[in-house]
Amino acid sequence: GLRKPTVEEITHARSAIVTPSLFGSSLEEIMLRQQDLYPDNKLPWVQTQLSQQVLALGGEQTEGIFRIPGDIDEVNALKLQVDQWRIPSSLSDPNVPASLLKLWYRELEEPVIPQQFYKECISNYENPDAAVAVVQLLPELNRLVLCYLIHFLQIFAQPSNVGRTKMDVNNLAMVMAPNCLRCQSDDPRVIFENTRKEMSFLRMLIVHLDTSFIKGLV
Repeated sequence: GLRKPTVEEITHARSAIVTPSLFGSSLEEIMLRQQDLYPDNKLPWVQTQLSQQVLALGGEQTEGIFRIPGDIDEVNALKLQVDQWRIPSSLSDPNVPASLLKLWYRELEEPVIPQQFYKECISNYENPDAAVAVVQLLPELNRLVLCYLIHFLQIFAQPSNVGRTKMDVNNLAMVMAPNCLRCQSDDPRVIFENTRKEMSFLRMLIVHLDTSFIKGLV
């Protein structure tokens, strides 16, 4: 049934009129907004913080991570906190920041891989070199954000972690591809066919993209 909004939610909704949310914005807007708080960050604070929380809570050893959703009330509560540039110390379930992280990617105004590169991605879903080459064509901010995500997923793709999470590279690509690429077609057959290609493209990146440079970047 319908529940009454909390005081915190009402306050947040009020402030959101003046201060746009970190969810549903463009990457450029997010970077502009964090300029005062984190002027030296090359990546969105929300992306790095939520990713680090998943790992800090042992997400890479949690069965079904990214597939099993976090408790919806806890995810919503965390979203309110993140929009105030805060990460609570009370988090215990890695599925909560993992769910919110997926939501952040999914709700970006423009996907991490911008629409003009979509065709190139699904044309090169079986070619590792061509898939990696597409990444190098992206605008710098999108390239860094995507490389950070792939570097993050590569941690989960390690065999020692897959044994625990039951989330191999195919499963990781399946759950994350819809958050990185957006098919514009209304034709169910095209959507179905492209879904497979989107997954394969992301799988290529997880397996073949060199993201070692990300380690020193925040």
